Parts: sequence; structure tokens; C-alpha cells
Amino acid sequence: MSSKGVSPRHRESPAQEQLDLFRALPGDLAPRDAQDLMAYPFFSLAKSKRLTPIDFRAGPIAIRVEAVPEHGMATIWDADVLIWAASQIVHARDAGLKTSRLMAATPYEILTFVGRGVSARDYQRLKAALDRLQSTTVATSIRQPAERRRHRFSWINEWKETADTHGRALGIELILPDWFYVGVLDNALVLTIDPAYFALTGGIERWLYRLVRKHGGRQEYGWSFDFAYLHTKSGSLSPIKHFAYDLRDIVRRQPLPGYSLAIERTASGTERLDFKPSSVDPLAQAPRRCRRVACPGDNL
Repeated sequence: MSSKGVSPRHRESPAQEQLDLFRALPGDLAPRDAQDLMAYPFFSLAKSKRLTPIDFRAGPIAIRVEAVPEHGMATIWDADVLIWAASQIVHARDAGLKTSRLMAATPYEILTFVGRGVSARDYQRLKAALDRLQSTTVATSIRQPAERRRHRFSWINEWKETADTHGRALGIELILPDWFYVGVLDNALVLTIDPAYFALTGGIERWLYRLVRKHGGRQEYGWSFDFAYLHTKSGSLSPIKHFAYDLRDIVRRQPLPGYSLAIERTASGTERLDFKPSSVDPLAQAPRRCRRVACPGDNL
């Protein structure tokens, strides 16, 4: 739960007492995203409140995401806060600075990094996002030593607004879960993303960019998934018919920064989404094929 107007010097939670405070670094940092969050369905793709859990299974991978009625499930727009946090941690680590799960920043620093406005309404939306991140619970087998083991956490353990002794606002403090923090510190589990990602307005196109960036990367010949596989991977509550319509619209508009998309219809009538870096020669070899169940490097 958030605690407003409290100075960290006067009242600290047991978790805070064991963590050093990491203050947000200034400057124009490259956005970084956690690959696990890019590859699997962890967030609601809808702007309306979602209470239906995400229950995803593929091979040894299991994910269960649950929401509370008061706030609803954390959305893919709320995940921008985690991208901000990952970017701060990676930049500090690479600079030889000490990082921590306990982070402090001003709302202005977070909002400007993720391309939002800084009005009073934007500040309130940020606080609502923090509430959803804190109240959404995740249980997953990803990065667990045994398939049947689960790591359960919330995207933010706790957060609060801070103030000085005179009651003047200082900013926000939040504590990240260990599962997320450890993954960010691992070089192999973080990717740089295009800052233009934050300008994407649709939930499916945001999710699709992250998936494309994770799987396609900068591979010259691109990648390919069939629509049914993508629907399963998204965790979307939209019927596959509507989901397919949204995919076709995204291909028509070509909004994903750095990637070109195309739809291919197979001999059996199945629709597939092909994607590759937009700078690739269009006469290059056809996209790599991945079937619905699993692909090499898909971690499924």
C-alpha cells in the first residue's frame, strides 16, 4: 500500500531498512526492457479494467497473473514504469554504480522518460499505475530451478510518496521484486528498445512490438508466427476473430518502429505474420518459420 507524505527518515518499512536507496540518474538514458516480460503474457492489453486472470502454459513455462477488483490488472502501459526502472538499473550498473531494488524518483522524471505529459492528471494516472503494479500478483516457473516451483510476487512490492519535514513533496519511492531485479541485472535478459515504442497507443501493437523485438531482434531474415500462436501468446481476452482483425490493421498501418510486417496465407488457409527489420533488403531470404507450439530460442 502507498503511504503519503511520509519522510523515509522518519518511518521505514522492514524491507526498506535492509535496502540502500538508489536515486534516479539524470540524463537521456536508452530504454531497456526485460526479455521475459517481452516474450510472455504478463499484462492486460486493454485500457478497461481487467479482472480475469492470465493463465498461460507452454512446455515447462507457467504464468498466472491475478488482479484485485479495486484496481484491476496491471496494463502494458503500466509496464512503462518497469521499463524506466530497468533502464535506470542497467545504466547505473554499466557505469559502475551501486544499484538497489529500492528506487527514488520524482513523478516528472518517470513521466518524461516514458513520453507522458506532466499535468496533474498525468501524475494521478502514474499513481494509479503504481497501485495496479503493486496489487497485481504473478506466479511463474520462469527462471526457477525446478519446473513445479513457482516464484510469486507483485510488480512493485510497495510504493509511497515522500515529503520533507515541512510537508513539501520530494517524490516517489518504490521497491522492485527480486525476480524482476535479478533478471534486469543479467546482461542476457535485457534488450534496448526504440524510444518510439512509448508513442504506440494500442495495447496489441505495444505487445507485438515487444514480441517482435525479442524474437526478431536484428536478424536479417526476420521471423514468422501464425495468428493462433500469437493469440495464445498475447493473453488477450479478445476472440481470435477480433484479434486477427487487429493484427491485419497493424500490418496495414505499419506502426512498429524499426520493423516491417506482412501477412502470408499458407496453402492450408492459415494466416501468418512475417516480420523483419525494416532496413533489410526486400529481396532477402524469406522469414524464418516458427510453428505454433515452439521455436528455437523461444524458451518454451
